[in-house]
Amino acid sequence: MKKVIATLIAGLFATAAFAQTPAAPAAPVPAKVEAAHTKAVVKADAKEAQTVVKADAKEAKAVVAAKTDVASAKAEAATTKAKAHHKAKKTKAKADEKLASATAEAAPAK
Repeated sequence: MKKVIATLIAGLFATAAFAQTPAAPAAPVPAKVEAAHTKAVVKADAKEAQTVVKADAKEAKAVVAAKTDVASAKAEAATTKAKAHHKAKKTKAKADEKLASATAEAAPAK
């Protein structure tokens, strides 16, 4: 029994060693095919880089536009606040004027 097990184990190691031997080398790739492949890879990389640059520029432009919009909105808000403040001041002045004239009219009547 020991001889049978030893033979099976030896056969297992032999098949494992045989399975790991390198295969026959592949046929060499023609230079034209490899050059075309390299050219295609370089072209794809260049196109990817160009697309990335365009995307970054578009993002930067959007950020600048957003900042401009924010600045414009802040300026508009400041202008609107100033107009509202001025209008309120005028209204208060008119109300004070009416109160003064009403008080002046009411005083001589006594």
